[in-house]
Amino acid sequence: MSTTVRGAVASEADRAAFRAGPVDEQSRARLAESGLDYRRTTVDGDDFAPWLQSVARGFQDGERTAEHVAAARARSGYRRLTGVYDPAAPVSEAPVATIASWLGELTVPGHAAVPACAISAVTVAPTHRRRGIARAMLEGELRAAADAGIPVAMLTVSESTLYGRYGFAPAAASASWRIETRRATWIGPRPDGRVDFIARETLRELAPGLHERVRLSAAGEIDVPGSHWDGFAGTTPTAEKAGDKRAIQYTDATGEVRGLALYTVKENHDDFTKATVRVVYLLADGDDAYAALWRFLLELDLVAEAHADELSVDEPLRWMIADQRAATVTVRDHQYVRILDVPAALEVRRFGAPGILALDVSDALGHAAGRYLLEVDADGAGRVRAAEGDLPAGAVEVSLGIEELSAVYLGGVSLATLAAAGRVRSEDPSAAARVLAWHRAPRLSIWY
Repeated sequence: MSTTVRGAVASEADRAAFRAGPVDEQSRARLAESGLDYRRTTVDGDDFAPWLQSVARGFQDGERTAEHVAAARARSGYRRLTGVYDPAAPVSEAPVATIASWLGELTVPGHAAVPACAISAVTVAPTHRRRGIARAMLEGELRAAADAGIPVAMLTVSESTLYGRYGFAPAAASASWRIETRRATWIGPRPDGRVDFIARETLRELAPGLHERVRLSAAGEIDVPGSHWDGFAGTTPTAEKAGDKRAIQYTDATGEVRGLALYTVKENHDDFTKATVRVVYLLADGDDAYAALWRFLLELDLVAEAHADELSVDEPLRWMIADQRAATVTVRDHQYVRILDVPAALEVRRFGAPGILALDVSDALGHAAGRYLLEVDADGAGRVRAAEGDLPAGAVEVSLGIEELSAVYLGGVSLATLAAAGRVRSEDPSAAARVLAWHRAPRLSIWY
C-alpha cells in the first residue's frame, strides 16, 4: 500500500537546519542566572561521551563503554543534542541535564503527515532537581521548534505527570497483550502466501521500506530513524542478547514481502511445553500479512503464553481468536502530542464529519492561544482562520486548553469525553466530537 503525503513534509534541509539551530536564548539566560551553562552538544566532539553517560545515568542504565559510545555516536547524527552544565561540579564536563530532539513526521488522520519535533533523552540529575532546569529545557525546545515553523511536538514518556504543564497530552494509547495461546484458538483468516524465517540482518534491511509503505495508515505513527531499526533487530555491535531474537517474514502469493516480525522465546524449565513468546515487533502491510504473522506466533509449539506491547487499542486480533478472554489487555498512555500552530496542525488532518467549530484555545506558554474558526467540508478537509466578529450560522463554540486540543488531535479520545470530565466547555460537545473524531484509533508501535 503506497500513499502520497498531503501537506508540508520535512525535507532533509529542514532537518539539518533544525539540528544546527542555536539553543533558546531565553532559557540560556534563565539558567545562566543560576550559574548553569545551557549549550548544544556535538555528536563528533569530545563532549558527546559525557553527554551520553549522563543520559544513561538519568535512565538508570549502566555506564557506557568506549564501544557503546562509538556505536551511539554512529547512529545519533539525526538528533539535536543539548546539555545543561554546572561549572562548579566535580565532573564539570558531564551535563547535569540532557535533552535530544529531531525533526520528524507524525501521521495524522486521513493518511497524512505533519512535521513534528520529536523530543527524547530528557534527564535531570538528582543533584540538580527543583532548580527549573527541566522547565528551561522543555520550554526552550518548544520555542526552538515554534521558531522553526514546526506545527507539533511529540514524545513518549517515562514520567507521565511531567509534561502536561508544557501543553503535552496523551494522544495515542498503547495496549499490552498477554494471550493464553492454547485457550485462544485461531479462527481468523488463513491467507495464501507463506511465513519463513529470515536473518535479523535481512529484517533490518527490509523494515524501513515496509514501514514507509504503511506508516500513513495509522495516526500516531512516525517516520522511524534508521538507528531504531538496528535496535529492534539487534544488528549493532553492542546489542545485548541479540541472538535471542528470531525474525520471520510473510510473502504474499506473488512473492512480495508484506510482513515482518521479531520475537523471542523464554523457556519454562518447570514445564517445557509452557514457554513464553514475546513479540518484539510486528509490521504488516495489509490484512493478510497481519493474520498470517499472528497465526504463526500464536500457534508456535511448546508455547503457553504470548506477550506483546505497543499494540493498538482496537487490534483486529481480538476478533481472530475464539476465546477473547484468553487475552488480558492493559491500556496505557504512550504517544504524547503538543500542538504549537493550530491552523497548520488542523489543516493537515482529515475530520470525521462536516461542521463548523469556533475554538477558543488557551495556552499558558502562548504558542497556540487564540480564537479559531474550523470549517470542515463534506470530504473531511478543514480550513482554519481567525474567529473574528459574528460566527457563521451553525457554528459550535468550544472552549479548551491546548492540552485538550492536543489530546483529540489524533482522534484517540472523544471531545465529548473530555467535556464530561470537565476539561472542555461547549454547548454541544457531541456535535463538536463528531467533527474531531476519526474512525480508527491512533497507535504508535515504537518508543523513542
